[in-house]
Amino acid sequence: MNFEHNEDRRMLADALNRYLGEQYPAEYRNKVAYDQAGYSAETYAKLAEIGAIGALFKEADGGLGGQGPDIALVFEALGNHLVAEPLLGALLVGRALTEAGTDAQKAQLEGIIAGTLLAALAHDEPASHYELNRVATTARKDGEGWVLHGAKAVVLFGDQAQLLLVSARTSGAVGDEAGISLFLVPGDAAGVSARGYGRIDGGHAAELTLSNVKVGADALLGAEGAGHALLERVVGFGLLALSAESLGAMDKAKDDTLEYLRTRKQFGVPIGSFQALQHRMADMLLEVEQARSAVINAAAAIDDGDRVAREKALSAGKYSVGKIGALIAEEAIQMHGGIGVTWELPLAHYAKRLVMIDHQLGDMDHHLARWMAL
Repeated sequence: MNFEHNEDRRMLADALNRYLGEQYPAEYRNKVAYDQAGYSAETYAKLAEIGAIGALFKEADGGLGGQGPDIALVFEALGNHLVAEPLLGALLVGRALTEAGTDAQKAQLEGIIAGTLLAALAHDEPASHYELNRVATTARKDGEGWVLHGAKAVVLFGDQAQLLLVSARTSGAVGDEAGISLFLVPGDAAGVSARGYGRIDGGHAAELTLSNVKVGADALLGAEGAGHALLERVVGFGLLALSAESLGAMDKAKDDTLEYLRTRKQFGVPIGSFQALQHRMADMLLEVEQARSAVINAAAAIDDGDRVAREKALSAGKYSVGKIGALIAEEAIQMHGGIGVTWELPLAHYAKRLVMIDHQLGDMDHHLARWMAL
């Protein structure tokens, strides 16, 4: 199998990495990632202009690629530069539209790809524990439309999104796979309230409350009560994206640690000449390559028609980067000594991001159990 990117992907990777390397230094990233909005609208627009958002979607849907390697390439670059901008929401909501949207609903893809429409998936709930089927938010018929009521937790950029993809139960009990439906809800709809906050690793999230939110019949995405399968498919794209982002962050943490070992001196020699540290660095290199293999496998499997094979590869990838990401973060900080945890050193922020990626869309324990159950 040929693992090399084609010319179009190489050109995108070069443009993306060049822009981020020149215009997205660590100081600027921290300024925008930890401010009130949690991202830079100017940077987000530029990423859209370069084609980073378009690469997440197929040409038939107005994008530039949309295959597993395209998604992995973009998010690996984002992870390498610790980008806080809301591309994950664009991917999740956009791919839901491409998978199940009507022509009228798919019209919103243009704004998502252009970076002018901020979208967010509002699925997780305070007691969901990563399980896609645990949906307590309800949707009941109201004439031709629907009324939504419930709460959503840790919605990325949920208080700023103009378009929310909300999961709600139209039938069945909490925990049932059947009976879950998905709705497209304007972020400023009457009855939607949000409590926004900054995340510890940068970026922004919100707790959403939906109090008798009225939407029209055209808000229903896909078939009524059949949203679980669509959720699983959409979250699969998210798992690939987060796994690739983690890989990019690991690569940067590894490279920075290697450079530190080459330049930091003790007893008149670089500390990288000490055998004990060489062994630890070699272990880091091997672990990162193991994570890379898992991400490549997940990218290759994302469009696999065999559901079990696809989902096992995605869960294996997410488990791998969760486990290895924590190891890389710990080892990199330890080999940097006390400065490894200081705000001024980019490594501290990479370490936080690596640890927090593990908790998005299911941690390593969740995905190990899921892999075994599939």
